[in-house]
Amino acid sequence: MNKKLIIILMLFIAVTLQAQISPGDLTEAHADLEGISNCTKCHEIGEAVTNQKCLDCHTDIQNLINIKRGYHSSTEVQNMNCVECHSEHHGRKFEISRFDKDSFNHSLTAFELTGKHKTNDCEKCHNAKFISDPEIKSRTNTFLGLSLSCSGCHDDYHQKTLSTNCEDCHNTESFRPAPFFEHNNAAYKLTGSHINVECIECHAKGIRNNKDYQAFKGLKYSNCVDCHQDVHEGKLGNDCRSCHSTESFHKIKNEDKFDHSRTGFELIGRHNNLTCEDCHTTRFKKIVKYQNCVDCHEDYHNGELKKPGESYDCNYCHTEKGFIPSLYSIDDHNVSQFKLTGSHLAVPCIMCHKKNEHWTFKIPFNSCTDCHDNLHGNTISGKFLTASNCTDCHITDSWTIVSFDHNRTNFPLLDKHNEVGCRECHDINKSNKVSEFVFINLSRDCESCHQDPHFNQFRENGKVDCFKCHSNKDWQPVKLDHNKTKFPLQGAHAKIECEKCHIRIEMAAGVFIKYQFRNTECKSCHVNEISEE
Repeated sequence: MNKKLIIILMLFIAVTLQAQISPGDLTEAHADLEGISNCTKCHEIGEAVTNQKCLDCHTDIQNLINIKRGYHSSTEVQNMNCVECHSEHHGRKFEISRFDKDSFNHSLTAFELTGKHKTNDCEKCHNAKFISDPEIKSRTNTFLGLSLSCSGCHDDYHQKTLSTNCEDCHNTESFRPAPFFEHNNAAYKLTGSHINVECIECHAKGIRNNKDYQAFKGLKYSNCVDCHQDVHEGKLGNDCRSCHSTESFHKIKNEDKFDHSRTGFELIGRHNNLTCEDCHTTRFKKIVKYQNCVDCHEDYHNGELKKPGESYDCNYCHTEKGFIPSLYSIDDHNVSQFKLTGSHLAVPCIMCHKKNEHWTFKIPFNSCTDCHDNLHGNTISGKFLTASNCTDCHITDSWTIVSFDHNRTNFPLLDKHNEVGCRECHDINKSNKVSEFVFINLSRDCESCHQDPHFNQFRENGKVDCFKCHSNKDWQPVKLDHNKTKFPLQGAHAKIECEKCHIRIEMAAGVFIKYQFRNTECKSCHVNEISEE
């Protein structure tokens, strides 16, 4: 037999023997086990394939069965032989792991699909990026290697600041809200109005480790001021609970016993009789200013007393006991531009400062007539006196005390005139009880004030010049020099008493002494003596 025939016969025998021992090619996954020398890696001699042979190789499945996890440890699979699902020798392209994804009961894997997990495609989770084991990660189309924990697929949003057991707070429906979270199980219990506060108000969002982050741990909450602004600016201490509760910031505990002096504004005087609502009109929703009285009270003076660049200090004049009486004293008034003297000291404030039902304090005082009526009218408006300058004659002690230098006028008061009261000359209405004073345009002629006792005997050119005989010192004719008259006294005439010639004459108009004689001849006086001769 030639060599070529022997070779062909041997090949035929080998193929026939192989066909009798191996029913067909192994799949791609087991291709490295191909060959007669490898049969015992899967088969017991003289027996079928055993589960233990499979698990000796597929240790990852064995591990899951040992910890009773995964589909292969379920009651549906645990009593089955591997070959019932994973048959071999059907060729390289045979799908050794085949199942209907749509009808697969995922609950048998110990990871039940709920919520959003139900609607996900298998590949969304069964993805190599979620497998940590490098050996499994290298496989294709594997469903092994995934963790049952949320962090196996999802980023830890809390960045290890909270428990890794996400199911304590979250479900698979949505990451937000966290339906299983109970704040009362936390270190800070939510009560009152805190229950209605949105989480974001306390748990702020931010960036941490270059990732979105929301803080749920490490928040300060020992004092209310850790979250809330202290509207009292530390004046009442840090124990907000002594006055407030979480029910409402505006509901005060034991409000009627609250010590208001702790706020820096002690309630004294009339303030102590007010209700809280009188000042806190918004029930403490807004901070009440109290640095100046006008922060609460209307400025009764309408800005009249406000100095440029300065704030009001009502305490200078008023107290909390009442707006009236004022503390503004006479001493205070005397350092103002109008010093109170004399009778002004006794005048009530209202007499000067209240006009037309309104108080005013900046009043003009350039002259007395700004406040007082000019009783003299235009009777003193002239060259020497002005009606607006009352102090020329009067002082504040009394209106009736007059001090005027009459020498300033063109009628100086000399001798007896200086002893006469003003009224004697200036009250022109002497016949009436009502005085009528005139100070200008008075005649300086003696007869304008004095009655002519001589019955016009000395009138010349319509006037009488009394000073030819009289002076201001005395009514007596001290200035009369008889020798300068038409009838000088000579001889025996110089020795005769005046009454011998100047006799008293009584008339219906009155009594007077005759001084003027039309006839000065001797016979006009010595008629009897002449006739006897």
